[in-house]
Amino acid sequence: MKLRLTVVLLIILVSVCVMAASAQEAGENGQKVEELRAELNNAQDKVAELKIRLEQLNFDLKPENIERHFNGFGSTRPEELRESRRRQLQTEKDRAAAQLEQLTSSCTRIEAAINAVQARAYQQSVTTVVMKTGQNPDRYFFFLTRVMIPIAECTRSRDQ
Repeated sequence: MKLRLTVVLLIILVSVCVMAASAQEAGENGQKVEELRAELNNAQDKVAELKIRLEQLNFDLKPENIERHFNGFGSTRPEELRESRRRQLQTEKDRAAAQLEQLTSSCTRIEAAINAVQARAYQQSVTTVVMKTGQNPDRYFFFLTRVMIPIAECTRSRDQ
């Protein structure tokens, strides 16, 4: 009798630990997704700011705008001033374009990380459901690998 009671209590303890661990992992995944989304929003804000700055630089680089910038300045060498201004604006534009390219690739990387965390959370939830129901987990993983992954790849290729 004591042995049966000990075994039952041990099974209950193990199942509670498994559920607590899976709940903690789900919470960690949710927190990680929120952190990544905040990082993505921050990067997207910077991308928008850089695009606005690039538009302003393109406008400022027009020859008539460079000349207009120096109206009211008296100089014996206005060509050198205009060329210096053009080089300065072009350098700033190149720097902003490089930052924009970096941020765009960063946004892509963050989106991929969000998708990976969400997929991991989904797989953990399926594993938890399988453990709770006591069914064969291989059947669900077969379903995931043979049905769900090709659907996800098809959706991803269609979005691109």
